[in-house]
Amino acid sequence: MSNFFIILAAGNNKRLKSNIPKPYIKINNKELIQYSIDTANNVKNINKIIIVYNNRHKKYLKNNKFNNYLKVLGGKTRAQSVYNALKKIKKYNCKNVLIHDSARPNISVKFVEKILNALKKNYSAIPIIKVTDSVKMKKKNEIKNINRDFLYSTQTPQGFNFNFIYNLNKKYFDRSVTDDASLCLNSNKKIKLINGIKENFKITTLNDLKILNNQKQNKNRYGIGFDVHRLVLGKKLYLGGINIPSKIGTLGHSDGDPVLHAIIDALLGACSMGDIGNKFSDKNKKFKNIRSTILLSKVIKEIETLGFLINNID
Repeated sequence: MSNFFIILAAGNNKRLKSNIPKPYIKINNKELIQYSIDTANNVKNINKIIIVYNNRHKKYLKNNKFNNYLKVLGGKTRAQSVYNALKKIKKYNCKNVLIHDSARPNISVKFVEKILNALKKNYSAIPIIKVTDSVKMKKKNEIKNINRDFLYSTQTPQGFNFNFIYNLNKKYFDRSVTDDASLCLNSNKKIKLINGIKENFKITTLNDLKILNNQKQNKNRYGIGFDVHRLVLGKKLYLGGINIPSKIGTLGHSDGDPVLHAIIDALLGACSMGDIGNKFSDKNKKFKNIRSTILLSKVIKEIETLGFLINNID
């Protein structure tokens, strides 16, 4: 008998709006999904790890460090992805299965072991956190107060006896369920609730990435930028994004703003992302005469996606 750990990484990341798929965004030089993998690897009673992936993200799994894990193509919904994974591992002698969202990288070995221990006497183990905010329900033009004393949010990993959750999916499969506990409740099956942990929050927005980055890194990075452009007649002069009235301006492939170029170089250097010449080549026609404010905006968005936060620029 064995325990399997399923990591769901097949989402589309619509809310995060990142060029890099959420599971593969790096925080402290480690992909989000890798944090969950490392934790599961350190739990003695986890025998196999399964990664459920999005076919459009397949290139990210070519890294050799993912070779030792069973990979399953996900579906259009979370529920379909779970069912695909359960069908794939049915041939193995699996006793319990833990189903986890890759967007929750802050789990601990002790927390996973707590869920496994609860499965010794229960068919399910669902971590929950009590809602502490005041809650309102808005329906059309009507707004109602909701009693938060009875409200809880669920977390992952959610643990189940394998045959129990597999048969539920096979008999009552519902594409609309947002977690596996919902399938149990919709099928009138009891679930065992256990206390979750506040640190186990879900990465949904850029701000969540910043919070995680601060937790994982807890350190500052520094970058230095320097830039110089020759002054010539008949060119516009941009300094710090401002058009300065002048008969002479800076010669450059873009608008030649040395202030913003120095800032861009400092930011890229601090985040180990190369330099402005590498990122915005003067051989690329699409950057011809482009405003440096646009280039700076692109860089800021990209470094925020990686979890960095600009503290100050001097």
